[in-house]
Amino acid sequence: MGLSSKHTPRTPTYLLPCVIALSFFSLTALLLYKVDNVASRTGTVVGHNLEPTPWHVFPTKPFDEETRQSKAYKIIQCSYLTCRYADSGGIEGRESLSSAAGDAKQPNCPDFFRAIRKDLEPWKRTKISKGHLKEAQKYAAFRVVIIGGKMFVDWYYACVQSRAMFTVWSLLQLLRRYPGLVPDVDLMFDCMDKPSINKTEHISMPLPLFRYCTTKEHFDIPFPDWSFWGWPEINIRPWQEEFPDIKQGSQAVSWKNKKPLAYWKGNPDVLSPVRTELLNCNDSRQWGAEILRQDWGAAARSGFKESKLSKQCNHRYKIYAEGYAWSVSLKYILSCGSVALIISPQYEDFFTRGLVPNRSFLPVKPQDLCPSIKRAVDWGNKHTREAAALGKRGQDYMESLNIDRIYDYMFHLISEYSKLLDFKPTAPSSSLEVCSESVLCFADEKQREFLSRSATTPSQTPPCNLQTA
Repeated sequence: MGLSSKHTPRTPTYLLPCVIALSFFSLTALLLYKVDNVASRTGTVVGHNLEPTPWHVFPTKPFDEETRQSKAYKIIQCSYLTCRYADSGGIEGRESLSSAAGDAKQPNCPDFFRAIRKDLEPWKRTKISKGHLKEAQKYAAFRVVIIGGKMFVDWYYACVQSRAMFTVWSLLQLLRRYPGLVPDVDLMFDCMDKPSINKTEHISMPLPLFRYCTTKEHFDIPFPDWSFWGWPEINIRPWQEEFPDIKQGSQAVSWKNKKPLAYWKGNPDVLSPVRTELLNCNDSRQWGAEILRQDWGAAARSGFKESKLSKQCNHRYKIYAEGYAWSVSLKYILSCGSVALIISPQYEDFFTRGLVPNRSFLPVKPQDLCPSIKRAVDWGNKHTREAAALGKRGQDYMESLNIDRIYDYMFHLISEYSKLLDFKPTAPSSSLEVCSESVLCFADEKQREFLSRSATTPSQTPPCNLQTA
């Protein structure tokens, strides 16, 4: 009696290459699908897969210069792989900095650093809890968590232009500047112009939210703006390059030969009543003022030749007018050494708390705008020595605000803030590590140039001493 046996059907030999190819194709397709799926859900420093902030809407970046596959590859490469293989570095700097810290006492920080504790005073008694951050998230574009010198970012919304990129870069440079000194921290950041944590509305539970400016009616915590590291869209270079160039440009014409007029050049079409009213003052004879519109589109087409900041210091007086909110232009106006005519500002950024009316600038009344400008111009033209000295004090103040002091301010602000946290920071599961290499990975050619030029090195000395009172 014969034995029956079961045989597994075999694939004919001539079909094996087809089966292997089909299996490889299926595996590749599955892998590509998964890569595309991950990439399509990953927010990035340049705004991939992120909507604009709903409180300040702007056109979404289309990324139409990239194919779907190249975009997915770039997101995976820059977001998930670059930091993993990046050089952690910083050991030498950490050792030399620790040694220097023990060798000598650092000078005291500038007086305006005292505003740090004032800005953080709302949380001195209650501390900052995870509940505070959860509520603050509703107003934030992204979250920054620093743990052991590494930085993680959780993206919620896109930021206009390259603000997010250069803000994140500034924090990474701080970590590089003071390796091993920046404490673990967890904070929320909004990258748009107007403060949002109104004191009246949030008096029962102040929310800690970092941004570029604040007002006396808001809890928002001011932080150095992105343009100190560069603003490639309008060709403004990093501060350590821009200030010396402006100062040199200001010396091209003597005070005596500068135009005895007040000068303003900017964009009035930003929902700013003050700037709209300022257009009415464009009469050199009646109001002693020269008011010009800034067309950034035309400036870009001409290579920004007519918008170079160092060539805008040929007037004895320069006007600062707030735009949609605060404006980055104030630091460049003061840097000229002209008398800054500041139209009563509603907003303040981190360094303006050190400005003194009638010493480093002349205040201008918005309710009596053109006559107020005219009175300031007439006074300066009659008291040329005093006016020149006043303009020089404003310029000297900006010169003292070098990049070293800016990093010191960032360090002390984050350090004092971290002391208020009532929990140990941990990176959210939805966050990704960000490093200098990953930011450069996402940057286009011009952004990469500006970022590289603003890169710092480990400091040989500790931060300035923040006074206790």
